[in-house]
Amino acid sequence: MWIQTLIIVLLFAGASFYVGRIFWRAFFDKSSAGCAKGCGGACGTIDVDRLQRTIEAAADRGAK
Repeated sequence: MWIQTLIIVLLFAGASFYVGRIFWRAFFDKSSAGCAKGCGGACGTIDVDRLQRTIEAAADRGAK
């Protein structure tokens, strides 16, 4: 009986650690570049000015 309880407690502790780690990385860990995924991909290097210029250029082309 105590082995079953030990297994359940270990599984619960592991799951709590896993979910806590995801929560921590999503909101508090700023060492990873980019967004909360931590992949360091394009979502962390969005250039808003360039995006605005692209939108304006597309609007100008569409208006002509």
